[in-house]
Amino acid sequence: MTNSASIHSAPTSLFKNKFYQTILISNIFLQIGIWVRNFAILMFVTDQTNSDPLAISLISVVEFAPIFVFSFIGGAFADRWKPKRTMIWCDFLSAVSVFAVLLTLLYGSWESVYLATFVSAILSQFSQPSVMKLFKQHVHPDKVQQGMALFQSLIAIFMVMGPSLGIFAYHQFGIHLSIGVMGVAFLLSALVLFRLPADEEEHTAAKENKGSSILQELRDGFRYVWQSPVLKVLGGAFAIAGFAIGTIQTLGLFLVTERLGQDKEFLQYLLMVNGVAMLIGGGVIMTLSRKIRPQILLAFGTAVSAICIIGMGWSNSIPLTLFLQFLNGLTFPCIQIGINTLILQSTEQSYVGRVNGVLSPMFMGMMVIMMSLAGVMKKLFPLVGIYSMAGIVMLVGAVILIPIFKYKPAALDSQAAAPEMH
Repeated sequence: MTNSASIHSAPTSLFKNKFYQTILISNIFLQIGIWVRNFAILMFVTDQTNSDPLAISLISVVEFAPIFVFSFIGGAFADRWKPKRTMIWCDFLSAVSVFAVLLTLLYGSWESVYLATFVSAILSQFSQPSVMKLFKQHVHPDKVQQGMALFQSLIAIFMVMGPSLGIFAYHQFGIHLSIGVMGVAFLLSALVLFRLPADEEEHTAAKENKGSSILQELRDGFRYVWQSPVLKVLGGAFAIAGFAIGTIQTLGLFLVTERLGQDKEFLQYLLMVNGVAMLIGGGVIMTLSRKIRPQILLAFGTAVSAICIIGMGWSNSIPLTLFLQFLNGLTFPCIQIGINTLILQSTEQSYVGRVNGVLSPMFMGMMVIMMSLAGVMKKLFPLVGIYSMAGIVMLVGAVILIPIFKYKPAALDSQAAAPEMH
C-alpha cells in the first residue's frame, strides 16, 4: 500500500504526520531567510537610492517576475520529478546563489542584491508545486483545510516577527551579514527536508507523462483548468486579485511616509499588526474549517480586503490605518486557505503541479505588470486614487466567485476528474 493510500484510509493528527512536521520546520528556516532578505534589501536599496520609487518597486519586480515566467515550466516539471528531491535541490541552490551574491556584493556593485531575490524566486517555482503535490499525497482530505490554516498561522507569526528581524539585522549587522543569514537559512531548510518520507513510486499516468513533451504537458494543464468550472473561475479571480495587490504592493512605504507622516521604519509596525491579525484569523478558521466551504472563505476574505485597501488609502489617521490593517490581516487567511483548499479539492494528484503552473501566472502576471507600473503611477496619480482603484478591482474579484458557491467538495472532485476520463 502506498503512503497516499494509507493516509487516505485513516486520518491522523497533523502533528503526528512526519511530512507535515518536516514541512513546518523547513518553512521556519525559509521564512527567516525570506524576511531578512525582504527587509534588509528594502532598507539597503532605500538608503542607496534616497527612497527612489522606481528602485524600490524594482525589488518586488525581480521577486515576482520570475514567478510569472517560470511558473508554467516549474509546475510541469513538478509533475515529472520526484518532489522530495526537487525541494532539497531548490533550497540548496538558493543557498548557493545567495552566497554567490554575497561575494559579488563584497567585490562588486551594490545592485547585485537584486540577484539574490531573482534567483530564489525562480527556484521557488520548482519547489512550491512539489509541496502541494506532497500535501495531496500525505495529508488526509479531511485534514487539508485544517493543515492549510496551521500553515498560514506559521506564516502569520513571521508576519509579526519578520519585518523587525530584517530591519534589526540590517541596522545592527549590515547588508553583508544579513545576506549571509539568508544563505544559511536556505541551507538549513534543505537539510531538514531530508526527513521527508521517501518519494512514492510513480503511477502509470505519471510514467506515461514522461514520454510526452513538456509542451504537451503544458497544454494538458491548460485544458484541465479550462474543463473545470471551479478552476476556471478561480483563474479569473487570481488575475483580478493580482492586478489589485500588485498595484499597492510597493506603495506601502509611501502610505507610511506620506499619508501617516512617519519614518519608513514604521512600515514594520503595520506589518506586525497585520501578522498578529493573520495569526488570530488562522486560528479561528482552523476551528471552523469543516463548517465553511473554501469558496465562501475566499469570497469573504477578498471582499473585506477590498474595503480595507480603500480605507487605508483614504486614511491619514494612524489608529484607523492600524485597525484596517488588523481587519485585513484577520481575514487574509480566508483567501490563502480558500485558494489552496479549492485547488487541492479540484485537482487530481497527477495534475497538481500543472494546475499551480497555470493559475499562479494569472495572479503573478497581473501582479508583476502592476508592480512595474506602480512607481510611474505614484508619480502621476495621488496615493488615495491608486488605493481606491485597487480596492474596487479587488471587490470585482469577490463578485466573480459567486457562480461557484453552489459547488460542494464531492461535486468539485467529480469536475476535476472529468478531464482524465476517456
